[in-house]
Amino acid sequence: MMEWTDRHYRYFARLLSRRVRLYTEMVTSAAIVHGDRARLLDFDAAEHPLALQLGGSDPRELALAARIGADRGYDEINLNCGCPSDRVQSGRFGACLMAEPALVADCVAAMQAAVAVPVTVKCRIGIDLRDSYEELAAFVSTIAAAGARTVIVHARKAWLQGLSPKENREIPPLHYPTVYRLKQDFPALRIVINGGIASLDACTAHLEHVDGVMLGRAAYHDPWLLARVDSRLFGDTDPLRTRHEALEAFLPYVERELAHGRRLCQLSRHVLGLFHGCPGGKRFRRYIAEHAYRADAGMGVLRAAAALVAREPPHP
Repeated sequence: MMEWTDRHYRYFARLLSRRVRLYTEMVTSAAIVHGDRARLLDFDAAEHPLALQLGGSDPRELALAARIGADRGYDEINLNCGCPSDRVQSGRFGACLMAEPALVADCVAAMQAAVAVPVTVKCRIGIDLRDSYEELAAFVSTIAAAGARTVIVHARKAWLQGLSPKENREIPPLHYPTVYRLKQDFPALRIVINGGIASLDACTAHLEHVDGVMLGRAAYHDPWLLARVDSRLFGDTDPLRTRHEALEAFLPYVERELAHGRRLCQLSRHVLGLFHGCPGGKRFRRYIAEHAYRADAGMGVLRAAAALVAREPPHP
């Protein structure tokens, strides 16, 4: 979710659900230790609960980055062992780390010793030809022994050579039973399933077998999907009843960020999918795409775009 789940999207997502846990884009430990921490790590207090997702393979550097993140208020530190991109592999982090469970365990132990918040790991069900259940179970057992109590598993293996990141999200087949089996074999761990999940009905079905569900691109392309999570999955009330209410709730944040020098296109891109599947939804997206990039674009663009979509009755 690089360049997708930035702080602006996360703020919008929090308006739709009070209960979901939000995750940052993956940030490298080196960038945090040596780079612009404010730009990389600042977030709005409304985003809690919020996890910082790290990429890296140096235990000492990851521990320092984790401590910096925890000191800034993140509720969880997540180590990414699932991203298959060439750029990530060249830095020796992401999915390629599944071939080095002892190193991942050292990273987890170092991070856990540095922070009081939970340290979690996100991985695949396998990589390349190392895709047997036994190898996956050994990986999980090793990182659990180092202190990881939550493992988020993308239910596809990754091909580290020959497939692009996009192809690695589509070509290797999903195999949810493998993740279910992990929960059976590691009942003390919190097992969260990820990959190809695009509806709350699917979430409910998966929760019969595992402890949690992670949504990715589905929640970005159709953010209104999050608007019923609180009632459907947590037995709570939903904060908003219509998509137009959601956009109106986002406008004060947009106004604030514009006053701080943000351009409208940096903010509006995260609401393009709000009216997904609605009559007028395409007109909404097209209007924003044509107007939000102008240097003088302001709040009127979003209001004019919303006027192109008929108001739907509030959901109960």
